[in-house]
Amino acid sequence: MSMRNLFITIIFFAALPLFGQSAEGAAAGIVRAARNRIDAKTITSRSRMELTAKNGGKTERLIDQFSKDGADGKKIFIVFQKPAGVAGTRFLTITQKSGGKDNKWIFLPSLGKTRRISASEGSGSFVGTDLSYDDVSSADRDAALDTHTMLREENLNGKACYVIQSVPKDAAYQYSKMTQWIGKADSITWKIELYDQKGSLKKILEALEVKTIQGYETPVRTKMTTISAGTSTEIFVEEIKYNGEIPDGVFTQNYLETGKL
Repeated sequence: MSMRNLFITIIFFAALPLFGQSAEGAAAGIVRAARNRIDAKTITSRSRMELTAKNGGKTERLIDQFSKDGADGKKIFIVFQKPAGVAGTRFLTITQKSGGKDNKWIFLPSLGKTRRISASEGSGSFVGTDLSYDDVSSADRDAALDTHTMLREENLNGKACYVIQSVPKDAAYQYSKMTQWIGKADSITWKIELYDQKGSLKKILEALEVKTIQGYETPVRTKMTTISAGTSTEIFVEEIKYNGEIPDGVFTQNYLETGKL
């Protein structure tokens, strides 16, 4: 065998892990790296949400969010501070480490009680925004819940990205597939196209601005657009802190109902 043919043979076999039998594993690894990119145990943030209606009208909301990653799973607590119509609305989701099952509850001050969000309600609007209840915890979605396929590599706004299609193994999940643009150099998910059960493009999630905060490349401006409705929700992170102390009592139904530890 000539040196040239030997070189081609080596290159061919070296490419097999990505494009051959374990291509799905390679794509899953990229998705997993993107979702685990920020390894902070806790995150505390305050964000301003700007909702844009189909007619162009805008409304704003102010939320505080607390996240904690523990031995029993990922916990997220959200409380709406403004405007008055939604102030005091509180939301708790706990994602189990084994199987990635989500448990969700919401407290509505107008009713004065807590209601559990069933799995069938996961696609419902999260307090009138373009995010669904499932979308709130989707950044931490277990990569093992989907089948991943590398579609191509391409530039997105000047950034070299892997384009990966993820198809949920659970046919009842709200999306039939998700196409993600993940930065090759930074593992940031810059864009996600979300398709409904009929295969039509339903939503687009975009990371519009990223800043380095406490050593983490942090999306501080994101936008979710609902294509069919012509609406969008833009989220501006005004304050964020990693690895601060958050009492475990925050992630309980008692705190959900009372807002007091």
